[in-house]
Amino acid sequence: MASGNKPLKEYRAGLISLNLWENVSKEGEKFNSFTFKRLYKDKEEKWQTTQSLRISDLPKIKILVEEAYKDLIFSEKEIV
Repeated sequence: MASGNKPLKEYRAGLISLNLWENVSKEGEKFNSFTFKRLYKDKEEKWQTTQSLRISDLPKIKILVEEAYKDLIFSEKEIV
């Protein structure tokens, strides 16, 4: 995932998001990967993101993973 690339799709649940990416291997094969992030406000009340998640985020993460997986399965994209 090069900087500046946009995800195929973003799934959100409150302050948690899952981004679905399409990548290409050195051999030219396409595959999907995903990243999580959490939004939060810093001391200056500016929105920031982190990949550090809380235990209380796990139920939302579970839902996001299930939704992304369903979309991939029903769109008949290969998951590697």
